[in-house]
Order: sequence, then structure tokens, then C-alpha cells
Amino acid sequence: TLKGPLPVEEALRVCAQIAEALQEAHDKGIVHRDLKPANVKITPEGKVKVLDFGLAKALDSGTSSPDLSQSPTLSVEGTREGVVMGTAGYMSPEQARGAHVDKRADIWAFGCVLFECLAGRRAFPGESFSDCVAAVLAKEPDWETLPASTPRHIQALLRRCLQKDPQKRLRDIGD
Repeated sequence: TLKGPLPVEEALRVCAQIAEALQEAHDKGIVHRDLKPANVKITPEGKVKVLDFGLAKALDSGTSSPDLSQSPTLSVEGTREGVVMGTAGYMSPEQARGAHVDKRADIWAFGCVLFECLAGRRAFPGESFSDCVAAVLAKEPDWETLPASTPRHIQALLRRCLQKDPQKRLRDIGD
């Protein structure tokens, strides 16, 4: 968890490495499904590592049955369409609904992480799981909390990553 915003240049350096790690996973057909700051570590040399693929799913598989005892992430049995798994403040709207999840769910989570790095606060805060899910489904981030020094193209990138409709979201993290 961040204790405040990162300087813009540092946030962009860290998040570029997160995007590279996600692209590598996506290229191998893997969706992380639980990207959040707690699953990102920075080595003493400044190399960013994306960890905890415990909820990861192959892009072309059906529903998976991960060993949730290995993850602190909440899992709630959903409707017949699927199971809700992930961390509420970073879950894409489709993930929160228990719908089909593809790599665009990771792009949403990436947007949440980038927003948090820049603003020093979550894009979709809440006091409980339900509050966070409600924010993800119905609210927009407080765009005014982004630093004024955030480049316009990064602001546009964030808006594309955090589109509630996955069809309007970036298609590939490499973009």
C-alpha cells in the first residue's frame, strides 16, 4: 500500500515495468486477475516484479479452480456464470459481476495501480468489499486527485484503461 503519491516519473517507470510483465504473461496466454500494489515488488536494483499469479487463468480456458488458501484475496460464490475472485478495489466491472474475464481485466487493474501510484489514493475506495465493488460498478475515479504534472497522454491512457465497458478499454497492455 502506498503512503502517498509517487513522483510522476517514478510512477511511470514502475508502471511501465508492470505493463511489460503483464504483456509477457498475456503473450503466454495468462490473465493475472489480481493485480494490485501488494502483488508488485521492487528489487533493491529497481527491477519491478509482478507476483502472486494464484488467481491467474489461461486465456482460452473455462473457469478455473485456484487454491484460494494460497491467496489473501476474497472469493465469493457468484451466479451460475462464474465465481467472483479478486481484490475489490482493483477488480474490473465484469470481474466484479462474475462474468467472463480476459486480459482487459488486467488492463483495468493496471489502470487502478497507475492511478494509485500517481494520486496516492485508490481509484475506487470504500470501507468494505461491497463499497469498493459498488464504486467500481457505478462511480468514476476522482480525476482531480491526479497531480497537475500528469502528462495529458497518461491521463488519456488512464481513462482508456478504466473504461467500465471492456469493449472500450485498451485491447492490449502493450498499447
